[in-house]
Amino acid sequence: MSALTLPRFAVVGHPNKGKSSIVAALAQNDSVAISSRSGTTLQADAFEIRVDDASYTLVDTPGFQRPRRALAWLNQHASSADQRREAIALFVSSDDCAAQFPDEVALLKPISEGAAILYVVDGSRPYNPDYEAEMEILRWCGQPSMALINPIESEAHIDTWRQALSQFFKVVRVFNPMLADRLRRDEILEAFAVIAPEWRTQIDLVRANYTQQDLTRIADAGLLLAETLELVCSYQLNQQTLSKSQAEKLKPVLKARYFAEMRAIESAAHRRLKELFNYRNLDSEIIDLPIEGDLFDTEKWVVWGLDRQQLALTAAIAGAGTGAAFDVTMGGSSLLLGATTGALLAGGGAWFGADKIARFKVMGLPLGGFEARHGPCANRNFPYVVTGRFLGLLEALQNRTHARRDILTVTDAILQDKIDALQSHERKALTAAFHRLSSQKVVDDLPNTLRPLLDAMS
Repeated sequence: MSALTLPRFAVVGHPNKGKSSIVAALAQNDSVAISSRSGTTLQADAFEIRVDDASYTLVDTPGFQRPRRALAWLNQHASSADQRREAIALFVSSDDCAAQFPDEVALLKPISEGAAILYVVDGSRPYNPDYEAEMEILRWCGQPSMALINPIESEAHIDTWRQALSQFFKVVRVFNPMLADRLRRDEILEAFAVIAPEWRTQIDLVRANYTQQDLTRIADAGLLLAETLELVCSYQLNQQTLSKSQAEKLKPVLKARYFAEMRAIESAAHRRLKELFNYRNLDSEIIDLPIEGDLFDTEKWVVWGLDRQQLALTAAIAGAGTGAAFDVTMGGSSLLLGATTGALLAGGGAWFGADKIARFKVMGLPLGGFEARHGPCANRNFPYVVTGRFLGLLEALQNRTHARRDILTVTDAILQDKIDALQSHERKALTAAFHRLSSQKVVDDLPNTLRPLLDAMS
């Protein structure tokens, strides 16, 4: 498809009304410069939004600075409506206008070249007739157009803005780029197709590809989680020494390295997860991976995984093949609450011997000398903790837009609720897989076992 037929929209308006925020949210691009300082956008910047084999372009433009003077100039060069497009073209190409009205020339240029118009106003501020000069200039362009009301601080003046804008624009929508979800994004894309029907085929393809992209991201997140779990649950450090006492002296060094590298593995996974969602400049905060000592030392740690009773019951499920008889689905919605007393008692002893995150060992080598080893993790709660933290970040990313520039703080994720929502056979498969991970055994097709847990978030 040629560049002339690709959808192209210029985002225009008064300074400091959230134009760049709207571009960032729709483009899913956190590199778009955003600031509360007026005049952050100094020139028109085009952002191509490519979703698989479909694309459209948003042009972020400077804000109107001298609309009344610019409109007066245009009126001097067009005595009737049929001359207005030519007057706009002359305005854009004039060196004199570029000197007098640099912002207006920069914002009108992409429109004169065929871009449709997205006019942005602040719905939290009162309507003012001064804006009519801007809207009249845009009407002179004769291009498809729509208005977006951005309630930056409140929705106090949306109704009056809607009444005024509807006299100039075919389509008026309310769009808060700080809160926009996938549904709102889809509604805006549909509005694009309404104002520019010649682009509908391409825009509909963009919408369909966005839907597929959302599913692909969840699938890729599942692969990343599986890879991370397999790595952290089997990770260990080894160091050869000449004597047993030398190996013992290495214990604090290996322990510190082990914990640091485990945290680095998780941090790398979280960074890759953010990149899956096109967040490359997002700072996020999450409490340190709880791998010092006993995973049950604090309630904060248990929130990310399972509590003692839940973990004991999962151990019972994992050991069901040894003769414990129980019904996983018995007792209603909560995971394992239908397990029998015998299974609970059997499971209880299965994890008490693995309270610590990892053990330090010293072993003799066949050819002399000793080996100090720290890890791997043997705590049965550890896979649940890592998973809970990963899903907490995933959920936060899904509920965030690329227009926000604050630090993302990942709050507690109640993993148990997500597990409870699974089908009985899915919960059982997940329990068995996590049991094998904490026993350093291979899990066949771990991504597919995790898939139902992530599909519930799509």
